[in-house]
Amino acid sequence: MKKLKLIILLLAVTGFEVQAQELDVNLQIRPRFEYRNGYKTLLPEGQEGTSQISQRSRLNFNYKQDQFTVKLTLQNTRTWGDVATTATADKNGIAVFEAWAQYDLTEKWSARMGRQVLSYDNQRILGEQDWGQQAQSHDALTFSFHTEKQQLDFGGAYNSDAENTFQTPYTVANYKALQYAWYHANLDKLGFSFLALNTGYEYANIDKKLLVDYKQTFGPYLTYKTDKIDANLWVYGQTGKSTDRQVSAWNAAANFGYNITQSFKAGVGYEFLSGKNTTDGSTVIKSFNPIFGTNHGFNGYMDYFYVGGGHLNSVGLQDAFLKLNYNVNKWQFALMPHIFLAAADVITPVEKLDSYLGTEIDFSVGFNFKKEITLTGGYSQMFGSKTLEYLKTGDASHTNNWAWLMISVNPRIFTWKK
Repeated sequence: MKKLKLIILLLAVTGFEVQAQELDVNLQIRPRFEYRNGYKTLLPEGQEGTSQISQRSRLNFNYKQDQFTVKLTLQNTRTWGDVATTATADKNGIAVFEAWAQYDLTEKWSARMGRQVLSYDNQRILGEQDWGQQAQSHDALTFSFHTEKQQLDFGGAYNSDAENTFQTPYTVANYKALQYAWYHANLDKLGFSFLALNTGYEYANIDKKLLVDYKQTFGPYLTYKTDKIDANLWVYGQTGKSTDRQVSAWNAAANFGYNITQSFKAGVGYEFLSGKNTTDGSTVIKSFNPIFGTNHGFNGYMDYFYVGGGHLNSVGLQDAFLKLNYNVNKWQFALMPHIFLAAADVITPVEKLDSYLGTEIDFSVGFNFKKEITLTGGYSQMFGSKTLEYLKTGDASHTNNWAWLMISVNPRIFTWKK
């Protein structure tokens, strides 16, 4: 550790001109145990659940010099045991999660380029997806204008899978091009945001010509906060085209939370994500896609819906839930029951099924062991219906549950100013 600090200090002193400078280096070690017994989908008949431990390891460098800021985050994600103890190479290797440089053009304007996180509002459309050990970041150029009560961010990205010399298909499971703009204003107790996102995905038409179709996602996000009340509302529409198919979908939600005491908070919410009837033969895409949202934070922690592409282009979803939070000393407790229903008709070859998909109960607990160490865990159970069984297959009568325990260690290993 002393050698690492000495190397970093020598680089800082010899590599930069004598100006006001700051350098912060910190680590994150985050192993997570999971017991999966019907996680993401109903457990198939005759199958057994499984357990594993995954881990994220990160090294963060943060450097600032006057108007100039740089961040570099290196990470490794792994499953314990995915390589032998004598392996000469890691399965996933070291990845660059963030690598960006930012310059403050004026007190109000800044520009940032490189691998970066795009995260806005409650992360329903654009989020970091921090629950996933790999998380989510983008190669982009962004600009920001900010005053005391307003902020306007906009930017874009253009992707290729290699330094090609002629046109070749983009084979990465990612967008070809992206543009977005986000505006936010604080109006006393009311917060208002508006997001406009344009995503282009490449495809080959019937003549094998490479084309890019653009889909637009747009809408407002409102918050209202007082000492007792914490409420939000959003409405997003989706239009444009995807692989030569018209898009017409929408998403709306409302949440209301109330601080009953300083330690106890209760909330209620409802979300609607449009879908498509199972017998609808039109080519129009009517199922809403949260795109880059932190979907684990919505619609139940068991990730039956929208996480990892699950439930996309399906019958949509209605999610009615209650949320109870209790904090005492270093402990945080949360209980959240969900009732799920299809947003469109589920029709089999012989009958129309009930729209009720199931009920999920999520319980989680957190303990701040010390400033650098946090312990969290939880238990969830899905009580699925015959309709959910039809959509996802598997056995709804089986006990479908999930449990997890995670330790996050975040030490600051070096800090320097001059």
